[in-house]
Amino acid sequence: MTEREGGITRQQADTASGDCLSHVTLDERLINPLSHDSGRDRKIAIYDLLQENHFKVVGGPGGPYKLHIDKQENRLILTISANSGAYSRTLILSRSPFRRIMKDYDALLESYNDAIRHAPPSRIEAIDMGRRGLHDEGSRILQERLEGKVIIDFATARRLFTLICAVFWKR
Repeated sequence: MTEREGGITRQQADTASGDCLSHVTLDERLINPLSHDSGRDRKIAIYDLLQENHFKVVGGPGGPYKLHIDKQENRLILTISANSGAYSRTLILSRSPFRRIMKDYDALLESYNDAIRHAPPSRIEAIDMGRRGLHDEGSRILQERLEGKVIIDFATARRLFTLICAVFWKR
């Protein structure tokens, strides 16, 4: 992996398989430079996403693809382009279907981060189970919202959901 221009890029040799993301960036306006935890979480989520993902644009050329994540008001903006530069598509998703899950997920992440510092292991495990359940629910909604536009597997949906939450985090 190499890091450049605010995103992390898969090395060229890894992209030969085709239908995957090779580069992911977040709009710089979305990044809070004062929040160490959320910055670390974003970098880890991007790194994990690029290590293993399945991402195919329905009706578009084969991958690999670049993904740029942004938000405008309460909408999520996903700009997908082919590495060749010959193709670009912007998807606009409403935040509404995710609002409750994101709010609960953010609260659980905050509780989890606090628990790691002060709580016994049983409390940390209980919070983490709740977090994983919300994460799974958000991932399923993301797959539904992308249906007919982008084909992603569940593991890719989980990693993308983490990034989407990062875009809307209040911290």
